[in-house]
Amino acid sequence: MCCFDIGGSYIRYGVPCADGDVVEQGRVSTPTASWKALVAALRNACDETDAQIASLSLAGAFPPDGGSADVANIPCLNGRDVQGDLARAMGCKVLVTNDADCFALAEAHLGAAKNQPIVFGAIIGSGVGGGVVINGELLRGFGGISGEWGHGPVLDATLGGLLPDTEPLACGCGQNGCIDAVCSARGMEKLHLQLNNDALTSLEITRRWKAGDAQATRTIDVYTRYLAQSLSVIVNTLGPHIIPVGGGLSSEPTLIEMIDRQLREMVLADFASPVVVPGHLSANGGLVGAGIVAAQHLHHKESAT
Repeated sequence: MCCFDIGGSYIRYGVPCADGDVVEQGRVSTPTASWKALVAALRNACDETDAQIASLSLAGAFPPDGGSADVANIPCLNGRDVQGDLARAMGCKVLVTNDADCFALAEAHLGAAKNQPIVFGAIIGSGVGGGVVINGELLRGFGGISGEWGHGPVLDATLGGLLPDTEPLACGCGQNGCIDAVCSARGMEKLHLQLNNDALTSLEITRRWKAGDAQATRTIDVYTRYLAQSLSVIVNTLGPHIIPVGGGLSSEPTLIEMIDRQLREMVLADFASPVVVPGHLSANGGLVGAGIVAAQHLHHKESAT
């Protein structure tokens, strides 16, 4: 089998090792606008690795029984039956899984959530996503959607009256007040601009917060409270034992510790150890998760015969 992590800029690919890890064997630029070029790139990697199964991790929503997929960052895939169309074009078995689901699966098997019964993997970076793993298996919801906590107008923009002059933040999905619009890196930047009338990058805001800057501290206080509130609903509803974090936020353990402390004050369960933790496989979760998806597919196929 060949595993792929397909992003808007690069396609990374590799073959699973005996321990479940996947070592990158190559990468090529993603031909986002050309279906034929994308198929050729995937087929070449499968030929190179002598693979009969292609397991793909990429951002998007993929109906489990086929149908139109939502793949915003790769236009040539958007609206297609990605799994079916690729299988027919490549002449091999193709498995397609959301990248946040792959991250959650990788963390549940080999990362920070290893051996935990219920895992919610949270991606917090340029966007916000998530995946649910129960007893080592992905929870695949209706329409292929589960764990997508980034969208839906669920946030109180005034933060319980603490921010009475705050306007709802617009999200790329067309709604206002989505977690993705507030808790992504761009969301942090929008909050800082709104609170302080100062345009800074999320990296600079975080740097200034660590240095004790008052404006950055206010932004981080609001940002982490939004995140903790949002995650507390997931904890009380789903009951995950742990929430590994991937994306850009995974490189900021101090920020994650702050979110975890706030969350544990909000939830009903009494956790004796951290719930929100940095993921161990943020950089390679897509490839590793795609490998686990393929391995589980083969196992289920063998069990059914």
